[in-house]
Amino acid sequence: MKKSLKELAALLGGRVIGDENAVVSSLGTLDEATEGQITFLANPKYVGKVATTRATAVIVSPGAERYGRNVIEVKNPYLAFAKLLTLFHVKSIVPKGVMPGAFIGENVVLGEGITVYPGAYVGDGVKLGNRVVLYPGVTLYEGVEIGDDVLLHANVSVREGCRIGNRVIIHSGAVIGSDGFGYAPDGKAYQKIPQIGIVVIEDDVEIGSCTTIDRAALGLTLIRRGTKIDNLVQIAHNCVIGENCIIVSQTGISGSTKLGEHVTIGGQVGIVGHLEIGDNVMIGAKSGVHNSIASGQIYSGVPAIPHKDWLKTATTVPKLPEMRKILNTLEKKVQELEARLEAVK
Repeated sequence: MKKSLKELAALLGGRVIGDENAVVSSLGTLDEATEGQITFLANPKYVGKVATTRATAVIVSPGAERYGRNVIEVKNPYLAFAKLLTLFHVKSIVPKGVMPGAFIGENVVLGEGITVYPGAYVGDGVKLGNRVVLYPGVTLYEGVEIGDDVLLHANVSVREGCRIGNRVIIHSGAVIGSDGFGYAPDGKAYQKIPQIGIVVIEDDVEIGSCTTIDRAALGLTLIRRGTKIDNLVQIAHNCVIGENCIIVSQTGISGSTKLGEHVTIGGQVGIVGHLEIGDNVMIGAKSGVHNSIASGQIYSGVPAIPHKDWLKTATTVPKLPEMRKILNTLEKKVQELEARLEAVK
């Protein structure tokens, strides 16, 4: 595929400065792009690389230094680059139907333009929307419902009764609807509490590899539309994750916790159960969240505290050995003064 800068600017809602008829056919980084490629500048500190890149054109923010290069000015270069990656490199899926070696149960509803690869298992009563793709090893338990344009990569498991919306992508090894971690003490033993709820995943959600989302004990575990979940995330039973959240890898969210809209959670964060995290909250990596957080806050640390307070704490930690020496010295001097006072008495 070849596109002129004029055509790309129209697609991106930007404007060309330089040769609008210059043609590009692929994308590259500022360091490695060559003639015939387009690149982007998202971080102003790398603006000097615009002068040295061999790319035919660079996507930049309005007013950025162009060093005489062809540029397309847009409000968000990173977003524009993502759109061009989709344009140049994401191929349309050609439907292959139900391929030999796939298992299809009874009373299954199959949409149009689907692809079910060998080794996929579709249980009784499953409903698949249009243009669904199930890669080898995908397992859909009885009664699962899946919307249109859903892509389930190899070895994804979706347990009984769970519902997945439209345009959802789930990566290899993820488990949707595993039993919630619920046990009632019975003396020294534990009685398993049946988990009879389901997981509901709304439209435009993406879930990373080996992530687990537990079914509710009763009712729903709910992932609202637009949320993006990284690899190796654990979301426990009866959680509600709001719209357009970002949850980075190795995060664990305990049962019945609710996240508002546009919450951003860094890697390896742990959140205890039954909390409420407000809209537009940001939680720094490796934080331990033990209390609810109001909307618009930034928290970090273990236990998590307001980020500004955590920064002060973090800058103090490297000084602790020296502070300890000073305290020991002061303690000795106080003891000496007290001894002298006792001698005077």
